[in-house]
Amino acid sequence: MSWLARLFEREPPAEQRLADALAAWNARDYGVALDLWAPLAQAGLARAQSNMGAAFLEGRGVERDLEKAATWLRRAAEQGDAGGQRNLALCYYEGWGVPQDQTEAARWYERAAEQDDPDAQDMLSWMKLVGGGCPQDYLGARRWAEKAAGHGRVGAMARLGDIYHNALGVERDPAMAAEWWGRAARLGQAEAQAMLGAAYLAGKGVARDPVEALHWLLRAEAGGAGELAAGFLREAQAHTKPSQRAEAARRASEPLS
Repeated sequence: MSWLARLFEREPPAEQRLADALAAWNARDYGVALDLWAPLAQAGLARAQSNMGAAFLEGRGVERDLEKAATWLRRAAEQGDAGGQRNLALCYYEGWGVPQDQTEAARWYERAAEQDDPDAQDMLSWMKLVGGGCPQDYLGARRWAEKAAGHGRVGAMARLGDIYHNALGVERDPAMAAEWWGRAARLGQAEAQAMLGAAYLAGKGVARDPVEALHWLLRAEAGGAGELAAGFLREAQAHTKPSQRAEAARRASEPLS
């Protein structure tokens, strides 16, 4: 292309450059993505600043640099970018590029959660449940978990099961606990599978069914929740016949639907 053509060539709008950068990033062409994001970030575009921060945070296309990550993420977060707020919260939570500060982490998670960021809602729910960086708030924990669960976050679904099981800010409700554990379990969440198995074993919130209990407990063990499932698993095996154990194993071997 001649210099005259370049002179009159129109640069694509920022939205198109952002889309092109994201496509390159998803294709693992990190250098191309960063070349597109960098001038936009320098010009003050929050989405590009957030993405630059994420690149430095993960060390993709650049050397991992937590201080630079935190700097870019703060610029994006202060402009209201939800992804930047969530990742800046993570930096404070872990002490990456900034002093570790759970109070600041909770503050930024809440700002992102209020913009309907599902991962921030999930994390904020957990922090409010345990009182990490913010006052313990069972009502808030449940509210944010419900929002995150509505976006399909399985950890939030399992947490809601625990909230109803342990009567944390709500009346104890075994049926609701089993319902939430069931939703998470069917999406592969191993701890929820263990608790759903325990519910079937005891007949709490669901009809007692040792075979179905063993089925879910076997899935939980295979999924990495063996320590949680172990006691229930031994009890379920002790209360089932060989044919029932075979049936439970068959169910556990099938793909989740």
